[in-house]
Amino acid sequence: MTTRSILRAATFVACGALAGAAWAGPQAGERTFSLSGTGSSDDSFDSTVLGASGELGWFVNDRLEAGVRQSLNILSFDEADDAWSGSTRVFADYHFGDGALRPYLGANFGAIYGEDVNDTLAAGPEAGLKYYVKESTFIEVQAEYQFLFDDASEIDDRFDDGAFVYTLGVGFNF
Repeated sequence: MTTRSILRAATFVACGALAGAAWAGPQAGERTFSLSGTGSSDDSFDSTVLGASGELGWFVNDRLEAGVRQSLNILSFDEADDAWSGSTRVFADYHFGDGALRPYLGANFGAIYGEDVNDTLAAGPEAGLKYYVKESTFIEVQAEYQFLFDDASEIDDRFDDGAFVYTLGVGFNF
């Protein structure tokens, strides 16, 4: 057997393990808790912020999860002028697949607040991927786009003004 054949076989086995592991998965009524590192960038990627995020979710059924997400960020302009910001959002995500690898699509709505930040409302779409390393433990990567607005009359005007938010973390079903 050649090295190339061995590499192909190993790749095939690894891909099968990622996509085809048959986990029971979350059931209706189960909750999730996750801790993540988070970051955000403005829509032109000129400014970046890093922080931490926690999430508590509840599976309405085997596919639909709803919950609340809290983020705390450090805005570092320079050593003399650091500030903090936070955001609290509710979310709903629809999960696809039955294996260890579970993509999802959803939406969120909430508020952004803090020092040197214009307190504002935010809403937008999100997409993510959960990889279950054990039946009730997962690694999650997620990206959101938040449309920023002060009141409902500004929603149409603010469609292009927003921020990207991305997270990487670990979570648990219970």
